[in-house]
Amino acid sequence: LYLNALEGRGCHLVTPNDYLSRVGGGWMGPIYHFLGVSVGVITHEFAGIYDPSYMDPNPSPDDRLNHWRPVSRREAYLADITYGTNNEFGFDYLRDNLVYRPEDFVQRELNYAIVDEVDNILIDEARTPLIISGPAQETVDRYYQFAQIARQLRKDVHYTVDLKHRNVTLTEAGIDRVERLLGIPEGQSLYDDRYSELVHYLEQALKAKELFHRDKDYIVRDGEVIIVDEFTGRQMLGRRYSEGLHQAIEAKEGVRVQRETVTQATITFQNYFRMYKKLAGMTGTAATEAEEFATIYNLDVVVIPTHKPMIRIDYPDQVYRTEEAKFRAVVREIKEMHAIGRPVLVGTTSIEKSEYLSMLLKREGIPHEVLNAKHHEREALIIAKAGQPGAVTIATNMAGRGTDIVLGPGVAEKGGLHVIGTERHEARRIDNQLRGRAGRQGDPGSSRFFLSLEDELLRRFGSDRITGIMDRLGMEDDTPIEHPLITKTIESAQTKVEGYNFDLRKHLVEYDDVVNKHREVIYAERRKIIRGENLRENVLEMVRRQIEHIVESSTESERFGEFDYEEMLRGFAGLLGDTDGLTPRDLEGRAKPELIEFLYGRALARYEKREREMGEETMRTLERLVMLRVLDQLWIEHLTEMDHMRHGIGLQAYGQRDPLVAYKTEGYRMFQQLLQNIEYDVTHMIYKVQIQPALARPVMQPGVENRAGDGAAPARKKQKVGRNDPCPCGSGKKYKHCCMQKQIRVRMTASPGKQ
Repeated sequence: LYLNALEGRGCHLVTPNDYLSRVGGGWMGPIYHFLGVSVGVITHEFAGIYDPSYMDPNPSPDDRLNHWRPVSRREAYLADITYGTNNEFGFDYLRDNLVYRPEDFVQRELNYAIVDEVDNILIDEARTPLIISGPAQETVDRYYQFAQIARQLRKDVHYTVDLKHRNVTLTEAGIDRVERLLGIPEGQSLYDDRYSELVHYLEQALKAKELFHRDKDYIVRDGEVIIVDEFTGRQMLGRRYSEGLHQAIEAKEGVRVQRETVTQATITFQNYFRMYKKLAGMTGTAATEAEEFATIYNLDVVVIPTHKPMIRIDYPDQVYRTEEAKFRAVVREIKEMHAIGRPVLVGTTSIEKSEYLSMLLKREGIPHEVLNAKHHEREALIIAKAGQPGAVTIATNMAGRGTDIVLGPGVAEKGGLHVIGTERHEARRIDNQLRGRAGRQGDPGSSRFFLSLEDELLRRFGSDRITGIMDRLGMEDDTPIEHPLITKTIESAQTKVEGYNFDLRKHLVEYDDVVNKHREVIYAERRKIIRGENLRENVLEMVRRQIEHIVESSTESERFGEFDYEEMLRGFAGLLGDTDGLTPRDLEGRAKPELIEFLYGRALARYEKREREMGEETMRTLERLVMLRVLDQLWIEHLTEMDHMRHGIGLQAYGQRDPLVAYKTEGYRMFQQLLQNIEYDVTHMIYKVQIQPALARPVMQPGVENRAGDGAAPARKKQKVGRNDPCPCGSGKKYKHCCMQKQIRVRMTASPGKQ
């Protein structure tokens, strides 16, 4: 970090959560400060610069958190080294591509990043797109209606559930039942075009019912559905499932349904991190994913030997017939370890399971701590005590990842920390991360996984075979099975899932690369517009191309010089708002190139007249606002259309076409159409909008109350502010250099249509 920071182009250290960003930056801050390098931090609601002379007004017991002086996000990014989470860096990049003024940019060009827990961010989260969205116009009533319908449908009668591919499919009986519930007339089908929107609501309601479970995939708090990260067990505040799924879950839970949104800007972590000039990362569990790092990110995985030999003992898995028997065995093992004073860390896959185990331990009178998404704020404190003699800590999945559990006095002599896994994860890597909580830095430790045939992984892959073996052996529920065949079956299932997920991520990046190329072009153009580069020249080039198109589309026979002059003037009037006093007679007798030059000359003269009336500076502002407004609106529509196409493109395979090739071809055609639509809308809007400077709010005089005795708003005499007058805000600058830029409103006097 230090060597790359010396270039002065900015370095990012990417962490999995806000707490680690602040702690990591505060921990290393004194060293970087001594070396003359500035350190910033970015979190969800805070930006700061490390300043040893600053002390937080509400100091924390952890001194590493106390020296962050609050600054703007832009200042934090201007530091030589900036700590932050992958979400914050990604969303700030998207927000930078929604601003309207150059001074609102916060990030610099993406130069160098080191990603902490790199496998979690670049692999586990790779399929999660970052999306900035705005509210759509749809009503929310449908979600409640279809949540009610979903409750009336029975699994395996009206629909089937595919856990492996996470799909829900209606049966014939289900289709009939839904058609009756919706009152669809006989002779019509639920899958007719007119009902396609209803199918979408139904699919999301069934997914919400069968595939997304409370206290596992999400929690409900204060009437709000909050997603829980499946890899870390942490709350993902501010994130929502897309395509109406979040609304379907809200309706299922009976909380207020928030309106569906339309995507305004989106990017995946795969494409965001590939934009850095240099990228590196650290993790203890990357070796099993070396192929993916090489294929998608062009990164080599280098295994660094441990500082001290690893002496942890990993005991073989114990498999039980039922989940109930498994948890009884877990409690027995915890009691044994607790009795001899060894600390125990138990990993569970969901909040629901962690609270169930907590209830069992309370019955046995075993004191313990629970670390899950509901206790996020106490995470550091719980982890700090997890290595004390006799401590029992239940953690959701990998909550607490990235922090060392320090062993208390006398614990090492008793065998160190004992880690218990209550379920195998889809990826071996996540299991290794849980095991890796014990035996760090050469400490002693041990681990064991307790499994049941009712666990999700075994249900999806091959539990029937193991059940058959247990039945033939006549084994009781509480008798565990330990056999190489069992371990082999489990590892085979994990390898299958890992391969399947790798293919999904590779597939995702191939499709996302198509939109990524479009995004690069649009965002680069947007930045040029914001910086005011060649605005006038670009608009006039667009005007010329539109006139060429108008003349071309009005040509009946170029060879004989036959043109539809009425049609040509209609097109020209659509551009300027009127015919500029021209009649067909003014156009007759001219060849095509001459017609183009003649009409362009009239359009240019009108443009220059507007510029003289408004003033050059105001005209540049108008050009910038119109171009950005059009670009943003059409880009949002393009993203929606590309997303819809992507969902249906798989059907191309039935026609013996490669869906990816078809997606690229159609995507290219749609992007060319987008560029044409941008030109059309900009040129047809630029002649027809009016600029109206809004009056700045008068500055309040000290000691004067801003109220009227009768409860009405105080009357003020409106006074026009000239462009060169002092700004009423009191800044001392001229109005044109201050609030005029902020307060120009673009008022549409005509609504241009599409050709």
